[in-house]
Amino acid sequence: MPKRFRLTRRFPAAMTEDGYRRLKRFADEAGLDEGEALSFLFENFDSVTHEDNLPHRLRLFQAELADRKR
Repeated sequence: MPKRFRLTRRFPAAMTEDGYRRLKRFADEAGLDEGEALSFLFENFDSVTHEDNLPHRLRLFQAELADRKR
C-alpha cells in the first residue's frame, strides 16, 4: 500500500529569486506544486544530489553568500 502524502509541517523559508524560479520550473516539469516538489527533493536528497559535486557546489554558494546578501 502506498504511503499517504500528508503535509504535516510548515515552515517559513526564504529563497533567492534564482532558487525560487528553479523550484517553480522543476515543479511545473514534474506536475507538482512547490510544496510537493520540496518534499520530493528532501525525501530523496541522497538520490538527487551528486555526492562528489555537492561539497564543491556548497563551498561556492557559501563563498558568494555574503556578497549576495548585500
